[in-house]
Amino acid sequence: MSNWAIVFAAAGFGYLTKLAGYLVPARLVSGPRTARIIALLPVALLAALVIVQTIVSGDGSLTIDARMAAVAVAIALLIARANFLVVVIAAAAVAALLRAAGMS
Repeated sequence: MSNWAIVFAAAGFGYLTKLAGYLVPARLVSGPRTARIIALLPVALLAALVIVQTIVSGDGSLTIDARMAAVAVAIALLIARANFLVVVIAAAAVAALLRAAGMS
């Protein structure tokens, strides 16, 4: 399958998923527990994506490199309530410095 076919299939799946969300009756998603799960789902998915992109290498093995240190710095700055732009710049700088020092 070509890359464009995959892109169009993913776009179609995304559209159908969004459409299905509108077709679900409101009584099925109106409870407090469901609302809490729906509110936290994007956070959990983003956290999983960050972890997978940070510590899993191309061949599927776990790798600890400059990305892990950059994520650690970003987490520390977010806990300290730093400005998001500062967090991004600091994490990028840490990754760049460690890679320049030879820690791929």
